[in-house]
Amino acid sequence: MADLLEQASAWLDGMRAKHMARPVTYCRGEQSVAVQATLGRTVFETADAYGVVEQSESRDFLILAADLVLGEAVTLPERGDRIREIQDGKTFVYEVMAPGKEPHYRFSDVYRRTLRIHTKQVATE
Repeated sequence: MADLLEQASAWLDGMRAKHMARPVTYCRGEQSVAVQATLGRTVFETADAYGVVEQSESRDFLILAADLVLGEAVTLPERGDRIREIQDGKTFVYEVMAPGKEPHYRFSDVYRRTLRIHTKQVATE
């Protein structure tokens, strides 16, 4: 018998991508791919050498890992990649990054189906 929780997770991921996502373009150098992304955010806390805690917030893009295909191969996000989002006639450009030694992405589910990619806005066109 198949894992019922895995089946339910796959179904929920499909519904999220179908009903709670918007089109964005994921770019690495000259390569790009159009994907459906759900928007999110993560608040990071980092302490400096003096113990002062600073908060920063990233704009997160949740995408199906299988959809991140560059150069005909499924790949994982890399720091410095860009995500382009069009909203109200403007193109917002986000760079894949996270503060300090935090990871720039993580899997959003135990089955590694959905990527949560942390970004910062770097431009508006």
